[in-house]
Amino acid sequence: MTLYEILKIKGSTVFTIHPQATLDEVVSELVRRNVGCLVVCDRGLDEGERIVGVVSERDILRFVASGKGPLNATLLSSIMTTDVITGSPQDSVEATMGLMTTRRIRHLPVLSQGRLVGIVSIGDIVKFQHDRLALENQFMKNYLTS
Repeated sequence: MTLYEILKIKGSTVFTIHPQATLDEVVSELVRRNVGCLVVCDRGLDEGERIVGVVSERDILRFVASGKGPLNATLLSSIMTTDVITGSPQDSVEATMGLMTTRRIRHLPVLSQGRLVGIVSIGDIVKFQHDRLALENQFMKNYLTS
């Protein structure tokens, strides 16, 4: 089982935001989209759109707890995570689960040939594994009762 299979089911929609957005705008976008993470992308004339970071609810909470300033006066680029860990559609679900657990990340942008093609959350991974195990369990029950 691969990330491609998860993206095929859940879709490839990824919500992005630009690094010059204020944290106030980030919070509004997270709420509007009902998501826990946004991929931060910059658009250049030569290279097109490229990932420069990610921002999650946890990043916003850490900033608020630090008391460093108001959300409407702070740029996203000053707090976003720039060391972005990514996956590939060919990555196995099991390896991805291990990566996300080890690196303590809840959202993984998925790239194919350098292009953003989707994002998976730890919740997506758990749901996929749960559904697969439930299906296998049902097959085993059917086999044993027939």
